[in-house]
This record gives sequence, structure tokens and C-alpha cells, in this order.
Amino acid sequence: MTKKYEDMVLELKEIVQKIESGDASLDETILLYEKGFELVNQCEKALEEAELKVSELFQER
Repeated sequence: MTKKYEDMVLELKEIVQKIESGDASLDETILLYEKGFELVNQCEKALEEAELKVSELFQER
């Protein structure tokens, strides 16, 4: 199931907070960073898709 953009951004913010807190071990920080990187890519893809849809709507006018 595809996550909503807003949910991905919220999860990304939580990851950043965990990393910045300094409470995570090195291994956990690396895993969090990898998950965050994946979420950033997913957010960028979602934004590109939304931009394409909006462009298509304006072209139909």
C-alpha cells in the first residue's frame, strides 16, 4: 500500500528528531538515515507525480 505524502513527511520528521536527539546507537542511526533517504526519494516521486497531474489538468483547459 502506498503511503500518503503527508504521512511520509511526518515519518521523516520523526526520523530526523531521533537522529538529532543523539539517543540512537550508531547502528540505529545508520538504519534511520537509510529509511529517511528512502522516504525522501518517495516524497520526491510523489511530488513529481502530483506536478505531472496538475500540468495535465491545465493542458486540458
